[in-house]
Amino acid sequence: MDIFIRKLREQDAEELFQFELQNRTFFEKMVPSRGEEYYEYETFCLRHQELLVEQESEKSSFFLIINNSNQIVGRINLVDIDPVIGIAHIGYRVGEGFTRKGIASIALGLLLETASTYGLKKLHAKTTLENRASQKVLVKSGFYPVLFENERDQGEFVHYIFEY
Repeated sequence: MDIFIRKLREQDAEELFQFELQNRTFFEKMVPSRGEEYYEYETFCLRHQELLVEQESEKSSFFLIINNSNQIVGRINLVDIDPVIGIAHIGYRVGEGFTRKGIASIALGLLLETASTYGLKKLHAKTTLENRASQKVLVKSGFYPVLFENERDQGEFVHYIFEY
């Protein structure tokens, strides 16, 4: 499947909201819930605007994973970008109907290429202990595990690092 990543835009709000709603149950099996308010359209739009402001300030870059039918199949992000020391954190999620197709690996490869243009030296990622698929994607992409942590009220996580 051909995919590409594209920076989040204001006009993406409605389609992205539908994507999040459709995949809520699936995502919440692997990551902590974003809470009920997140799934109210007005709240979602406010949060969407906050992300765009954060992206404009270059503190983060939010991307949609798009297939060749111009459909959102996932999200992938660079957050907490620190250009001074050259680090950022990544996160991603692929919709349930698009798993097991290599999309996360391809999108992560595209993000790694993009992140290199930011002058970053190190990327951090974490995944829940139960999310074996995401762990495989990270290792396959060159990340290595560095820490296991039980985060209070959030669950057990494995932390990873990628170095350029």
